[in-house]
Amino acid sequence: MSFKSEINRRRTFGIISHPDAGKTTLTEKLLLFGGAIQEAGAVKSNKIKKGATSDFMEIERQRGISVATSVLAFEYDGIKINILDTPGHKDFAEDTFRTLTAVDSVIVVIDVAKGVEQQTEKLVEVCRMRNIPMIVFINKMDREGKDAFDLLDEIEQKLGLNVVPLSFPIGMGYDFKGIYNLWEQNINLFSGSSRKNIEETIEISDLKSEKLDTLLGTKAAKTLREEIELVEGIYPKFNREAYLKSEQQPVFFGSALNNFGVRELLDCFVEIAPKPRPKRSEERLVNPDEKEFTGFVFKIHANMDPNHRDRLAFVKIVSGEFKRNTPYLHVRNDKKMKFSSPNAFFAEKKEIVDISYPGDIVGLHDTGNFKIGDTLTEGETINYKGVPSFSPEHFRYINNADPMKSKQLNKGIDQLMDEGVAQLFTLELNGRKVIGTVGALQYEVIQYRLEHEYGAKCTYENLNVHKACWVEAKDSKSEEFLEFLRVKQRFLAKDKQDQLVFLADSPFSLQMTQQKYPNIKFHFTSEFEDAY
Repeated sequence: MSFKSEINRRRTFGIISHPDAGKTTLTEKLLLFGGAIQEAGAVKSNKIKKGATSDFMEIERQRGISVATSVLAFEYDGIKINILDTPGHKDFAEDTFRTLTAVDSVIVVIDVAKGVEQQTEKLVEVCRMRNIPMIVFINKMDREGKDAFDLLDEIEQKLGLNVVPLSFPIGMGYDFKGIYNLWEQNINLFSGSSRKNIEETIEISDLKSEKLDTLLGTKAAKTLREEIELVEGIYPKFNREAYLKSEQQPVFFGSALNNFGVRELLDCFVEIAPKPRPKRSEERLVNPDEKEFTGFVFKIHANMDPNHRDRLAFVKIVSGEFKRNTPYLHVRNDKKMKFSSPNAFFAEKKEIVDISYPGDIVGLHDTGNFKIGDTLTEGETINYKGVPSFSPEHFRYINNADPMKSKQLNKGIDQLMDEGVAQLFTLELNGRKVIGTVGALQYEVIQYRLEHEYGAKCTYENLNVHKACWVEAKDSKSEEFLEFLRVKQRFLAKDKQDQLVFLADSPFSLQMTQQKYPNIKFHFTSEFEDAY
């Protein structure tokens, strides 16, 4: 197959939602329809050891939530699909934000009963900022929930989206009979006492046909006709160009747990979703069909397999072909590197690949060379932007609880921080280590992983910090800057990249510092873009 057609058959997307909207379940069912797995993990019951295919970290199985983005690839209908299943929990939002730099489109999952939730708003905002095409999947239609039209209104108002329903539910909860697929003009009926099976897909090109009354009963058929008439009257026709420009968002209804509406979503997705898109670097716009290879690290995961202590850097391929055993330039370190066993993923299963194309995600074994945001190329010096560290919201001192294991603790902290799980700040005054996270749950994850993966124990101490601000001074020798260093000494720290950080203890203190030192800039992200 030619290089161009390999690119054209790639679809790389992320699934985002609020916790418990059914994101991991939907991922499982997409894999099931793609023939990638034979049976779905028992996602609902965390007691069952099998667990969801994409939740492979031990702590995820115990908690029943996803705490790390996992990468899954499968083939469907001649199309190579790469799914990035992201954590929904707000405490792990930073992982999700970074993952969104590596996707070409997104599926937003919304719970029919809860509607649009706060975390969904934040994530959709990031997608809108980056003009990422979005498809909305309204899940759990087999449960009682909000009226379909009310939900569509809520999505338009709260998320600022321009929705176009491509399927519509027939009833809901106990009255849920199935789905009318506007995209393919057919009906899928729910059946069986367990209602786990799709009875059949029936072509219905004319809703006026008496066949509809026979299938659904007169009352349900009448309601459906009225609702579809409303849909066609209120909402615009689907326009693929508008969807690709992120100006229009198709909506599907279904129940991922019962395999319902998932195939419709997948069939439409394969047809309309974008192939790998160009990506902007600091130097220029890079197109996927360029011959020279370029890619960037958007995630690092230590201990994918705790028995082997391996650490993987996840690289999104932007252009050209990535080949095994070929030397590539690590731009930040300015040195050539070869990779003898690049991995393709299927949850925790990995296989070595000889060649990968734009849109693919490869895992590279890493001994500590990579940082999130690093660029690999065939020789050109380019840097991909937009994988920043965000200012944490929680801060704690980390202490060693077992003096005999200080080496293990330091190694563990070092590796986990490289993953971007949290950020490490070392105080200038006394060298004490401070861990900053986006959410408090991260501290449990760090403590758990330090003990179970590195054999080290730690305790925490609260620290009163309002915001971490990266400091940028025009002139590091100026009197103003030297005075700032002297006066604010006990609030200053260095991050892992040796950048100077000001730990402001209150909004007032930050405001006063900004006023007192007008020539010093204080940034809330490490890349000094502050677009977030």
